[in-house]
Amino acid sequence: MITGTSGSRVKKIVQLQQKSRARNEEKVFVAEGIKMFEEAPPELIQELYIEEGLYDSERLGPLRDKVERCRQQGCFVETVTGEVFLKLSDTKTPQGILCVMGQQSYSKEQMLSQAREKRKRGGIPLFLLLEDIQDPGNLGTMIRTAEGAGADGIIMTRGCVDIYHPKTIRSTMGSLYRMPFLYVADLKEIIARLKENRIKVYAAHLKGERLYHEIDYSEGCAFLIGNEGNGLRQETADLADCYLKIPMQGKLESLNAAVAAAILMYQAGVKR
Repeated sequence: MITGTSGSRVKKIVQLQQKSRARNEEKVFVAEGIKMFEEAPPELIQELYIEEGLYDSERLGPLRDKVERCRQQGCFVETVTGEVFLKLSDTKTPQGILCVMGQQSYSKEQMLSQAREKRKRGGIPLFLLLEDIQDPGNLGTMIRTAEGAGADGIIMTRGCVDIYHPKTIRSTMGSLYRMPFLYVADLKEIIARLKENRIKVYAAHLKGERLYHEIDYSEGCAFLIGNEGNGLRQETADLADCYLKIPMQGKLESLNAAVAAAILMYQAGVKR
């Protein structure tokens, strides 16, 4: 059991929670909470920390078997005191279980190949393209919504917030483990590749030419969503096949980025 807050393992996890550079250097991230542990692919779990007393409590329940499987496959498993867990945790009310996970990686070729296979099966490819999204909660919500809407992947500029930010991870509610994603320098090349694969690109834009529910998405689609404060860069928006808009009442100019993404993805999903 770890009883002190000054040990090397504790210091390492605190750094992983706070700094994207530390996460990227180690190629790991931290996932907290019972649900995040329950849905975590066992092969990605490298270290597991459980607050003293949780293992034998009803809250952990059937997940004790998964803890033991992790231990048997060589994962480092350790209990810690309540004080230590508070030090490790990024939340105010931690649930007493925390994983250090290996990062996942995807390529654009994988995503495009999966989209082509989906089309062969009668499905409709669906992607989300994000430019400079800054709020980790927004990004996490979009990842979760993308899974629900049946999206094939999320492609982000490097100006977007780190997908492994603790708040992003919590907001995904486990979808992070299943939704393919990719960071790119800019979106120009991937948009060209999407168009080569008969996937139309739509920009959510204040100058939208058509209402989002008037469009036929049956050939496959990708939605461009811009920065929360500034929207899409003009040069990025110009790469779209069409500007679209979500109608507004009242004095609103636009919706929250995650809300707009949800509306668009589910509209396309209805037509799948």
